[in-house]
Amino acid sequence: MSASFALSGCNGIVMKPHGDIAQQQADLIVTSTLLMLLIIVPVIVLTLFFAFRYRQSNTEATYAPDWDHSTRLELVIWGAPLLIIIALGAITWITTHKLDPYRPLDRIAEDRPVPAGVKPLEVYAVSMDWKWLFIYPEQGIATVNELAAPVDRPIHFRLTSTSVMNTFYVPALAGMIYTMAGMETQLHAVINKAGVYDGMSAHYSGPGFSGMRFKFHGLSDTDFERWVADSRAGGHALTREDYLKLEQPSAKEPVRRYASVEPGLWGAIVDRCVDGKKMCASQMMAIDAAGGAGKGGVASTMRSPWRDVAGVQRERIVVAALCTPTNPLGLPIETAAVTGAALKN
Repeated sequence: MSASFALSGCNGIVMKPHGDIAQQQADLIVTSTLLMLLIIVPVIVLTLFFAFRYRQSNTEATYAPDWDHSTRLELVIWGAPLLIIIALGAITWITTHKLDPYRPLDRIAEDRPVPAGVKPLEVYAVSMDWKWLFIYPEQGIATVNELAAPVDRPIHFRLTSTSVMNTFYVPALAGMIYTMAGMETQLHAVINKAGVYDGMSAHYSGPGFSGMRFKFHGLSDTDFERWVADSRAGGHALTREDYLKLEQPSAKEPVRRYASVEPGLWGAIVDRCVDGKKMCASQMMAIDAAGGAGKGGVASTMRSPWRDVAGVQRERIVVAALCTPTNPLGLPIETAAVTGAALKN
């Protein structure tokens, strides 16, 4: 009774979702649970039966203190769990690849393949402290703490984070996907029934975590186009300056809509160089891949004499990155770094 009361507040959306990916995941949970119950239930029943049958007060039970082995019993004890493990392993292997979040959808529902010529809806999701930013590159709009998609159309999410690791989770749509700063994760999913569903962060990320929720609207094609038009009419442009303000920590942010998005913003978010004042992550990796700033890398060295406090003449080795307009990598850096010193006789 107490368990039923505790669960009465749950709406069961995890086990009865309205998206094909989430439904397949729910079916996997049910199948795995039933397979494990094939072992768990008999073990519990037999444990209770043996405790009752061979209790001390039952003088009619067989008393065999020297019994120690039964080949038939050993086969049952070890064989049955082994078969269950093999079955679970096979199912897990198949579904792990079939439900890979990076794998494009080949169906929108059971016995309903993706219609020919239908392209997935592209959505970029950014987890912030403590809100969600969604960018629609094809529609040229962006929203804060509101997400929408047409029913029965595949959705391709690309996700990242501005700071700590987080998770994107719409129980009715699909499972949890992590977001990480400087990295991009992906999710392919579809919603099969119109409605308004809860979305959230499922990974604790600080004091504003509990308010890091949003609504996901499953809409018809006509209603989705109307939603996009309303977003364009009721918002202003999302520039880099606006993004930097939005990036500042804040809790329980209201829904916002942006009529347009500055080109290149998503790439700068993932590259962690929206403000334009620091080197992008991809540029750093390009320098590292080319050998770094050391000998044989993308750098030139210059020597300038100087004397230390003891009056000993030394040479300062200054490494200047080849980031001039003639640099083959074309990296916009005009700085120099002191990397060491050498004793000069």
